[in-house]
Amino acid sequence: MPGLFDDKNDQQSEAENTPDAPLADRLRPRQLADIVGQDHLVGPEGTIGRMVAAGRLSSIILWGPPGTGKTSLARLLAYQTELHFKSISAVFSGVADLKKVFAEAEMRFQSGKATLLFVDEIHRFNRSQQDSFLPYVERGTVVLVGATTENPSFELNAALLSRAQVLILNRLDALALGQLLERAEKLEDKSLPLTSNAREALIASADGDGRFLLNQAETLFSLDIKDPLDPAQLAKILHRRMAVYDKDREGHYNLISALHKALRGSDPQASLYYLARMLVAGEQPLFLLRRIVRFAVEDIGMADPQALVQALAAKQAYEFLGSPEGELAIVQACLYCATAPKSNAAYKAQKAAWKSARDTGSLMPPQNILNAPTKLMKEIGYGAGYSYDHETDDGFSGDNYWPEEMEPQRFYQPVDRGFEHKIRERLDYWENLRAEKTG
Repeated sequence: MPGLFDDKNDQQSEAENTPDAPLADRLRPRQLADIVGQDHLVGPEGTIGRMVAAGRLSSIILWGPPGTGKTSLARLLAYQTELHFKSISAVFSGVADLKKVFAEAEMRFQSGKATLLFVDEIHRFNRSQQDSFLPYVERGTVVLVGATTENPSFELNAALLSRAQVLILNRLDALALGQLLERAEKLEDKSLPLTSNAREALIASADGDGRFLLNQAETLFSLDIKDPLDPAQLAKILHRRMAVYDKDREGHYNLISALHKALRGSDPQASLYYLARMLVAGEQPLFLLRRIVRFAVEDIGMADPQALVQALAAKQAYEFLGSPEGELAIVQACLYCATAPKSNAAYKAQKAAWKSARDTGSLMPPQNILNAPTKLMKEIGYGAGYSYDHETDDGFSGDNYWPEEMEPQRFYQPVDRGFEHKIRERLDYWENLRAEKTG
């Protein structure tokens, strides 16, 4: 079996063995068991573990956050299955590069050896470039291993997805990141100059990214630090890592979904957490305010009509105060909505009414409730027999307002929570009164 880094065409592989290579590259796993935090894939019962045990590798898309081992995993798969490893990046490659890679793979395949083609940032290839992989994947000329930090269902062609298995890599947890630090200390033959609290802070700052953590550790190893650093001293030396958050990518939708669900679930603490996550990461406050306004009418509605007032007032207050003072108004609206009684009765009523309107077409309302601005309209019965509700003893005529060809419907059915409890009582009162007047 060839060595793990025998691919002379891959200069990065050779560089990893040099003493001055970055720490993260020198610590690349040499076998599947060395990969941390991804036991669900590389363990004996994991998808990749089973593939390697069977000696048959299918094309896969590795989807996960930065620094979780996608590149290392691809290299090891080529080594374990004795495939020629070729690596390209969609960021730096174009059509000419792909043609060259495919031509080399075709020649290699004819001589009896398939190629594992690792494509980093595969989501950056356009649709036609992604389509160019299809014939080579179908013939088995290449086993495609694509790596992406973005949701493949949004970024990759359906045709390509149908020929590859999507495997999800986990964000590295504190245990996995701690293992990486221990390996780094063993390789460097010295301990990181940190107190236990500072070590925990360093791990937390990585936000699940193993490469970032090792780069930070390498910086600490290079400094002449006499006494262990506490968290405050560590923060002065190392720049703080910003939360991973692309405002037009999946992280954006994941967090706004989490905020909406926490609000709906009446959890003000979790709601405030996700609101903070997005604001700290640079989300536009007006985007969050739009979602809170939408939430007020969709998930609270008439159970507490003041929720919409609070949400719109928060928008006005934010626009008046600006940031950061105005963010407190967003917090207030968030907490108000999280703690308000919930009802989606108005939302359901809208959907039902819209469906009924589409289904029933252009039915005429009953003539008695139609205005008669002309003599002809009066002569044919428009407005005849209309009961003016204010002139009745109860202020309620009980008339029928539905088209004659249509049975009365119940679109809005208030819940027995919040202000809608009172509304339900009113509706029941009018329903009973209508029955008495028409019965």
